[in-house]
Amino acid sequence: MRVGIGYDVHPFAKGRPLVLGGVPVGGEDGLSGHSDADAVLHAIIDALLGAAGLGDIGQHFPSEDPAYAGADSKELLRHVVGLLKGAGYQVENVDATVIAERPRLQGYLSRMRQTIAAVLGVEDARVSVKATTHEGLGAIGRGEGIAAMAVALLK
Repeated sequence: MRVGIGYDVHPFAKGRPLVLGGVPVGGEDGLSGHSDADAVLHAIIDALLGAAGLGDIGQHFPSEDPAYAGADSKELLRHVVGLLKGAGYQVENVDATVIAERPRLQGYLSRMRQTIAAVLGVEDARVSVKATTHEGLGAIGRGEGIAAMAVALLK
């Protein structure tokens, strides 16, 4: 068994769609980033890569590489799942937490969980996605962006 942790944070950016956990979230500005800036999937990717000892998201998908401009993070996650399989690992479970003052995400969490599970090729019960606020503290608490953390267990 191997455990990995991941963290990602992005500031809001006007004129971009907001995508979290592979799910479009309406009514809010998106996040700034080279790809679609899906902080949830980026944290999960780093947790998976870390658990397998395969580096980090920046090594596999460098922000200076134009091939990843606007990339769908679900596709990046699919690529990582392939790397894991090639290294002899399977995903046992993933637990992610979104940290955001806005938007309220309760109505999106189930779809995020299902989307992530489908990309990972595991049952929904092996994926958990939660949301919390930063209680008004720091940049996230001031509503300047969104952060996410994840833990992954590989076998």
